[in-house]
Amino acid sequence: MSTILCALHDTVLAQYSNPTPEAPPLADKLMQMGRYFTWLVQLSGITAITYGGGRFAWEKWNGGGLQSPKMIASAMAGGAVATSAGTIMNAVI
Repeated sequence: MSTILCALHDTVLAQYSNPTPEAPPLADKLMQMGRYFTWLVQLSGITAITYGGGRFAWEKWNGGGLQSPKMIASAMAGGAVATSAGTIMNAVI
C-alpha cells in the first residue's frame, strides 16, 4: 500500500512544474500609491516644522506666550513615527 501511495505521489507531483513568480494584479498602482503617501507625509512634516519655526520667531518677536516649541517637538515626534513606520513597511514588503 505504501509503495502505491509513493508512486501516486510522485506521479501527481510530476504533473506540476515550478510556477514562475508573478506580481499580483494592480501591484504597480499600490506601490505608486505608497510612494505618493510617503511623499505627502514628508511634505507635511517639513511644512509643520517650517510653520512651527516661523511661529516661534513671531512669538519671540512679539513677546507672546511660547506655544511653538511644543508644535516643533510634536512635528518632530510625528516625523520620527512616520519614518519608523516607513522603515517597518519596507522591511515587511
